[in-house]
Amino acid sequence: MDMEKSRMSDTRLAEAAHSSFARHETFAPRFGWLHKAYMQVKDNPETFLADDAPVQLGVGKNMVYSMRYWSRAFKLTREHYGDDTNSRAMLSFPTWEARWLLDEDGADPYLEEPGSLWLLHWWLLCSRPGAKSWAPAWYVAFHIAPFSRFTAEDLTQLIVRHVNLSFREGPVEASIAKDVDCITKMYAPAPRGKIGAPGALEDLLACPFRELGLLEQVGQRGKMEWQFTTGVRTSLPARIVAYACLDYAARTTRGAGSISLARLANEHGGPGRAFRIREPDIATALEKVSGDHPGLQIVEAIGQQSLAFSSDPFELAWDVLDDQYDKVRSRPGFPTREEWAREYPKLADAEKRERKNQDAVEPQLALTEENV
Repeated sequence: MDMEKSRMSDTRLAEAAHSSFARHETFAPRFGWLHKAYMQVKDNPETFLADDAPVQLGVGKNMVYSMRYWSRAFKLTREHYGDDTNSRAMLSFPTWEARWLLDEDGADPYLEEPGSLWLLHWWLLCSRPGAKSWAPAWYVAFHIAPFSRFTAEDLTQLIVRHVNLSFREGPVEASIAKDVDCITKMYAPAPRGKIGAPGALEDLLACPFRELGLLEQVGQRGKMEWQFTTGVRTSLPARIVAYACLDYAARTTRGAGSISLARLANEHGGPGRAFRIREPDIATALEKVSGDHPGLQIVEAIGQQSLAFSSDPFELAWDVLDDQYDKVRSRPGFPTREEWAREYPKLADAEKRERKNQDAVEPQLALTEENV
């Protein structure tokens, strides 16, 4: 058995992400798109399908498709069939998280706080049963790629190999190459004097995620390369780190427990890889937050530090996040998750459908590994 293929098959990309490629129409997410999309779909789940969608959203037709993709990829919408049994069109329904973040009385509707971009970056990459990532190329780039410096061809070929090992049917390589181009366009500033094709400058200036400083262009002239940056993330709030750590722990437990900082820093799918921060950075952030939250504690045993939590880490995660944004959930009239679910029952249907589809992943992976 080829050892590289064996190692790669263990990443189980299909468990973490849907087979979804080049749905962004080459556009990285732009300032204002997510808020605008949310405000429309909360009143009309058919917004993205309407003939006048470009007019409603104030963008070109291809950008409508891109806004739809990014809204779903950031877990701000879920898609499901409407009530018309004769229609197979997928409508878009706003999640409670979108309500919490993007409503006019939400946490940060216009994404003015850098922490909100880090939060959305986490939502793009995070995965749990019933809420997998819709950005597999991004998942591979941040969570699985063994290199910190790469060419577009390097990353494209890595994603192609993981896709071929994880999904029964994959896209053409050109679609994955478009995702790689979008990743670099989304996170890396353009070098001076090299803007590229018409429209590229607008795309670069309009994408807020470049502010995170996660990628930079490096390399010799004639060989374009990118590199994930390292070091202290001054714009990354400690509470966002703590939220992501607890959210990651909630994938496997909904009760009291603990998770090692080494896992949080190094595992595929964890906040260390998503934010490109190291174990000491995670420890520093958690120590800051735990002082204000009695349910959290940094413990050490046999030379290993762990984050201990006294109750459901998912609920604790949202307590921490709410503190970062002046307790949004306590504002007058703010709906609970249960109230939001009653207003948009299709959200639960969409999650059930995704969980049902997940049942096919294990046999598919077993077949793939047998063939390898």
